[in-house]
Amino acid sequence: MANVPNLLSSVRLFLVPVLLLLAWADQRRLFLPCLVVSLVTDAADGFLARKLNQATELGAKLDSWADFLTYLSLPVCAWRLWPDVVREQAAFLTALIFCYLVPVVLGFLKFRRLTSYHTVANKVLAVPVAAAALGLLGWGVGWPFRVLLPLVAIVELEEIAITIVLSQWRANVPSLWHALQITRREAQK
Repeated sequence: MANVPNLLSSVRLFLVPVLLLLAWADQRRLFLPCLVVSLVTDAADGFLARKLNQATELGAKLDSWADFLTYLSLPVCAWRLWPDVVREQAAFLTALIFCYLVPVVLGFLKFRRLTSYHTVANKVLAVPVAAAALGLLGWGVGWPFRVLLPLVAIVELEEIAITIVLSQWRANVPSLWHALQITRREAQK
């Protein structure tokens, strides 16, 4: 279904190869503005989907794939453009990547597709994590990742718990509490 939120998610999908090409061309000055566009469209698509009442299962999938591919490409791009910063922050970046990958892998194992929960906690944490990424790449400031890492771990543990609790794939599950309510309703049928 064509709508504004899906268009924004599609823009993010299109930007993934652009970001990779810019990284390989050593174009830091172009890379960062493109990354900002990607991060802004990430924030805008979900907000507009809810505001315009255009939230769809396709939109949730597009958003999840755009997130996944963007997050997958960012470490590669960062390594290419800012190898010294990545080496300096390697332990924290590795832990962060691990926190994001474990729920994805478990979701794939259980449901054979990306989870698209879009939890409230993940939405709230997305803004400071995006700011931390820009701070790290733009100015080499790494301490925000160290501060955010425990929160990222907690948010991703909630995603893992949701995957464990749900018996079938569902998009847009705001929290573990909601997943438990869904499971209870299914058990009562």
